[in-house]
Amino acid sequence: MAVLVRALHDISLAEEAVQDAFITALQCWPRDGLPPAPAGWIITTARNRAIDRLRREASRDQRHAAALELMQADDAEEHAVQDDHLRLVFTCCHPALASEARVALTLRLLGGLSTAEIAHAFLVSEPTMAQRLSRAKAKIRDAGIPWRIPEANELPERLAAVLAVVYLVFNEGYSATAGEELLRSELCDQALRLGRVLLELMPQEPEVTGLLALMLLVDARRAARTDDAGAFVKLSDQDRSRWNRDEIAEGQSLLRRCLARHLLEGKGAGPYQLQAAINAVHSDAVDAAHTDWRQVLALYDQWMALAPSAVVALNRAVAVAEVEGAPRALRLVEELPLTGYHLFHAVRADLLLRAGRKPEAVAAWRAALERCGNQRERQFLQRQLDTAISTT
Repeated sequence: MAVLVRALHDISLAEEAVQDAFITALQCWPRDGLPPAPAGWIITTARNRAIDRLRREASRDQRHAAALELMQADDAEEHAVQDDHLRLVFTCCHPALASEARVALTLRLLGGLSTAEIAHAFLVSEPTMAQRLSRAKAKIRDAGIPWRIPEANELPERLAAVLAVVYLVFNEGYSATAGEELLRSELCDQALRLGRVLLELMPQEPEVTGLLALMLLVDARRAARTDDAGAFVKLSDQDRSRWNRDEIAEGQSLLRRCLARHLLEGKGAGPYQLQAAINAVHSDAVDAAHTDWRQVLALYDQWMALAPSAVVALNRAVAVAEVEGAPRALRLVEELPLTGYHLFHAVRADLLLRAGRKPEAVAAWRAALERCGNQRERQFLQRQLDTAISTT
């Protein structure tokens, strides 16, 4: 997709060409065998399909010229894809597009996320997200937005959206919206790779360093998030000996680099650095009982002061429950406008149970189940519901 978009300057045409190429692959590869360079085969075939489509639809000289230009372009090699990925991220995060549209479009093209998965990430309906994606693609095509990595002076205005894209791709990999498995490891790996590329590109940006530190500290728990049967294991029950200590060490080292820069420049930490710090506290604890929840809560307070949101407030409430008790946390959760979010109901159910309000907890577990699309998470929620019912 990244290679074709750069060549065609038209996202919809590139999507159709790539789809045509994969259909052809499904027909040819089982019969003829896997080609030596599968990605190059897909790119070449997709480019040829795009040429054919342009010729068929050509009614003006401009269409003929476009087909000729594409036909004469240099063959794309697999090693060039990394740069094309980065170009695609920065192009989709062009300031001419609305902020949410930038992130959503890049998630669709770069992360391969479905419209439903992106809608879930933004807590909106699927039709609403489909409209946003369609408008964004049309605007890029009609406005002739160039497919290039911006100049150095253009990077800052796009950076926030680029970081958001990378983090949302990581989140979808770490906790899949739907499907049979909890994890989509290829998305986690892709986000980590992009995080490293961005750090090489912008080593002096604290939030770039903070994002990579955050992803490493969270990804370190990947192997412990499921048991041998693939069932979801919540943080407090994870076997911490399965945590990746190399990733933890690297993440904490990056975080210390951010802290040293703050001390030198006298500036405060950004949201990704604060999230990394929260996860560093968890990684320091030998077990759940030794977590420094007061420090976690203090970091959430800083995050809420810097970039308040209902989801941040929900996560903060979990820390409040550990420091000030479940009833206090429950009062905070009840005020949040997140009734369509399954984790809102799951957190509320746990707090209700801890507050001794079992019938209400049962209803909240059921509400969480109704809104959850991932099979592994649904199994976990069902177990929680069954336990609550059996003790009611």
